Amino acid sequence: MSATELFSPLALRGIVLKNRIMLSPMAQYAALDGSVTDWHFAHFAKFAAGGVGLIFTEATKVERRGLGTVGDMGLWKDEQMAPLSRIVDFIHAQGAAAGIQLNHAGRKAGTLRPWEGYGTLDRSVPIEGQQHWEVIGPSPIAYMEGWPTPREMSESDIETVIDAFAQAARRADSIGFDVLELHGAHGYLIHQFLSEACNRRSDRWGGSLENRMRFALEIAAAVRRAWPEGKPLFFRISAVDEGGWTLSDSARLCAELKKRGVDVIDCSSGGIGTRSPTAAAIKRPMGFQVSYARQIRKSVDIATAAVGLIIEPSHANAIIERGDADLVAIGRELLFNPFWAHHAAAQLAEDPDFEMMPPQYQWWLQRRSKAGYGPAA
Repeated sequence: MSATELFSPLALRGIVLKNRIMLSPMAQYAALDGSVTDWHFAHFAKFAAGGVGLIFTEATKVERRGLGTVGDMGLWKDEQMAPLSRIVDFIHAQGAAAGIQLNHAGRKAGTLRPWEGYGTLDRSVPIEGQQHWEVIGPSPIAYMEGWPTPREMSESDIETVIDAFAQAARRADSIGFDVLELHGAHGYLIHQFLSEACNRRSDRWGGSLENRMRFALEIAAAVRRAWPEGKPLFFRISAVDEGGWTLSDSARLCAELKKRGVDVIDCSSGGIGTRSPTAAAIKRPMGFQVSYARQIRKSVDIATAAVGLIIEPSHANAIIERGDADLVAIGRELLFNPFWAHHAAAQLAEDPDFEMMPPQYQWWLQRRSKAGYGPAA
């Protein structure tokens, strides 16, 4: 029996998470032609050993045209599956659940890594020995000044991308992932269709809110058919954005997603015309997006994940305790401290004797504590 809500288990369909701590997807830009490398194994293994209950890999592209940045992960071909299996097996061996987020960059495709300038790639030279990928979107409207103008997607393009999401979901299931999330936020392709700022279509995929939601809902339905009934499906939203999308719009979208078998809404914000809040280097209040998770949870009656500067264990526990969200998604703080979950367990008196840690660490730290150092001293 858990002493704190943060460390209580969470049942979602046929999956039981050991705690409410979720690693938020964070791009590493270290893949080669979409395939993960040793960097990814080392990266995700830390969080599995560190006590996180649900470990999401980074945004994983469903087709090559969906690559946002050099080094993005992909799952558009079978050859990309085997290296991911090794990561998933290790996550499972630590008692954690493995999640994968599926994504398509749309008009944000073809950018430099952020530490290389966060601009568009030089399209006159090959990248990783391959030609550049085409930039597509709901309408021919560039993301920012100086970025390429996307080609407006045809009905055939839309059908191809919807199927690509479903095929990637099937691969993810075969690999052994437990949870799948659709990235419908931060100005990527699904969000582009939702937004009036970049969707100016006059067909059934644009115009009214109902039509602008169609792409997201068709993808969710196709993925739910491809994804096993016993495995949960998440959807990340920008609850509000700079282009006029409102919390009321999000509530309508989430109600329809729930009808199509989505189990959890991961609540972020922004990114349709600027960088997402999670990537912005500006000071914000702690938990600045938690209210979105609380309001969607209440108005739609659906489980939510809260994200956005959740740093202190007491704050994370209070979010779950108050019913603001069902999960806390932590990103940069886990990069800074991969053992945040174990430190939180000690700080909240959930596990002062390190019994939740892997035995390879537990044995040493218990002796350190008995010698007069550490939280159990």
